[in-house]
Amino acid sequence: MKTMIERILAGFQTILPQHFLSRIVYALMRCETRWVKNTLIQIINRLAGINQDEALSPDRRDYASFNAWFTRALKPEARTFSTDPQAFLCPCDGRVSATGFLRENSILQAKGKWYTLQDLLADDPVCARLTDGYFATIYLSPRDYHRVHMPISGQLQRMLHVPGRLFSVAPYTVRQIPRLFARNERVISVFETDSGPLVMVLVGALLVSSTETVWAGEVTPSKNKEVTVKDYSNVDIRLEKGDEMGRFNMGSTVIVLMSSGTVESLAGLGAGDAVKVGQRLAIL
Repeated sequence: MKTMIERILAGFQTILPQHFLSRIVYALMRCETRWVKNTLIQIINRLAGINQDEALSPDRRDYASFNAWFTRALKPEARTFSTDPQAFLCPCDGRVSATGFLRENSILQAKGKWYTLQDLLADDPVCARLTDGYFATIYLSPRDYHRVHMPISGQLQRMLHVPGRLFSVAPYTVRQIPRLFARNERVISVFETDSGPLVMVLVGALLVSSTETVWAGEVTPSKNKEVTVKDYSNVDIRLEKGDEMGRFNMGSTVIVLMSSGTVESLAGLGAGDAVKVGQRLAIL
C-alpha cells in the first residue's frame, strides 16, 4: 500500500508545472512586506521544527525576507568542524540518502535503483577520473541549515549548469523516479585537490527557487536550455576545508564525489542517518 501511494504521488509530479510553481515560490520567498515575511517564517518554523536558537541572529526582524532567514548564518559554536587532517567532512546538514563506492560508473540512488556518472555530470571529462570512486548523497529538508561547505580544500576548475526537471527530492520520490538526480536541474562544481578531483553537485528540486555559489552568486533559476560550462582553471579560486561554497534557497540534495583510491574508509553512516555539516563522512 505504501509503495502504491508513493508511486501515485511521484507520478503526479510528472504533470505539475514544476518551473512555474518554483518561480512563484522564488518571488514569495523574497517578498519584503513585513507581515508576509514574518508570517512565512513563523509558519515554516513551526511546521519544519527549525531550531532558531542556532541562528547568528534569532530575531526574525533582522531578516529582510523569508529567504534571508532560510539561508541564515549560524552561531560559530552551533557546528563543529572535524580537525582531523584526513577527515572528509560532511558538506551540509541533512540525512544520508546513499553513500559508498561507485559500481564502475554507476551511482546508487536508492535500493535497486542506479544511474550513471555520465548522466549526472553531463559527460564532463572528470567522469573518467571518478570510476569506482567514492560518493555521498545528502538530502536537506526545510528544517536544515542550507549553506553548503567544502569537505576538503580545493581549487575550482569549472562549473556546469545543467537544466532539467524539478522533481521533489524527498525520500519517497527518490525511491520511485528512476535517474532522478540526473534528470533534475543541477549545478556541478569541479575542484582539484591534493587527493585528486572533488565534484560537488547541488541538485535543484520542486519549489527550490534558486541555487548559489560563493564565486558566481545566483546560478539558478536560469533561462538557459542547454548545458553551460564556465572555465575557472585560469582564475585563482581556492576554497579551504570548511569554507562555504554555496547555498540552497529552499531544501534539496548535495552529491559529493571523489576518485578511486582516495577514500580509505567510511564513517559507518547509512541511508536515513542524520548528519551535520563539518562531521566526518569518510577518511582519506
